[in-house]
Amino acid sequence: MDQKKYYYATPGVLSAIILSSNFLSANIFSFGFESFTVWFVLSLLCFACGWLINKTLGWVIGGRLVFAVIVASALVSLFLVSFFNNYFQLDNLLTENLVLYTLRDITLGVMALFGMTVSEVFVLQNQNTELTCQNKSLEENKNDAERRVALIIDEAKLKADRLVFEAEKKAKSIIDAKNTAEIKIKELIQIERELLKKYEEEDNLE
Repeated sequence: MDQKKYYYATPGVLSAIILSSNFLSANIFSFGFESFTVWFVLSLLCFACGWLINKTLGWVIGGRLVFAVIVASALVSLFLVSFFNNYFQLDNLLTENLVLYTLRDITLGVMALFGMTVSEVFVLQNQNTELTCQNKSLEENKNDAERRVALIIDEAKLKADRLVFEAEKKAKSIIDAKNTAEIKIKELIQIERELLKKYEEEDNLE
């Protein structure tokens, strides 16, 4: 699905926040209240940007963009510190200073990745809850279907037994009627024989 263009403004805001950290005090290990507050606010903003990026651009595209922002910001920071060391009040361009500024950028970028991770965890938890509810519903529907099938089978068996019973009853009635008819026919034949025999005896007497 095409992402909306203004979604890509959030990585731009993230890069601006990371680059703005280069203009703060170079002593990142200063534990003063003001320094802590500023870094906490920057970290919170980067966390919020990461959360928003994951919500809008997704984990895959958003993760790639955040990683690209971290790398680009680190390279820009190295360029600024290298060519404008006087502005950053660096008497000598030491490797430690370059590493320090790079680590600051990476730290804020990692906070954005952390925001993406937390957002993705909530998304996965919601999906897991929905899937659990769907599975529960499917299990209930399955149990209901099994009960219905069992009832239909039992009803079919009862109907079949009833049909068999009625068929056997009719067959027995037909057999009884046949036996009764055979008995009557035999009685009639016996009566006819006796009558014929009686007529023959009368004819012989005459």
